[in-house]
Amino acid sequence: MSFLYVSKDCTRAAEQLKNNPRHKSYLEQVSLRQLEKLFSFLRGYLSGQSLAETMEQIRRETTIDPEEDLNKLDDKELAKRKSIMDELFEKNQKKKDDPNFVYDIEVEFPQDEQLQSCGWDTESADEF
Repeated sequence: MSFLYVSKDCTRAAEQLKNNPRHKSYLEQVSLRQLEKLFSFLRGYLSGQSLAETMEQIRRETTIDPEEDLNKLDDKELAKRKSIMDELFEKNQKKKDDPNFVYDIEVEFPQDEQLQSCGWDTESADEF
């Protein structure tokens, strides 16, 4: 059985559980991603993986590799990566109600090194 097929089963199972009228009221506050992760743990256990192996596999599935070329992904994989990025953004986002929220933070960046010029900004406007 391929990994993609099993992954789709976890997603489908999580969606079905979350949308089931019998369980819907209990799972309102649980994200679909958490349910998918739960089903991934169950999948790993049932396939004989150790907890460490399962956790490593889930970590690989739920983290973004900054070196990965997202232009080479198909639409479904790209949507999955974007969903992970959105979730991470919301998790790290500071809101007005947060105790350490500071409005209008100004940051000074060190100017130790010579600034590098980009090729596009060296041409004059007359060349257009």
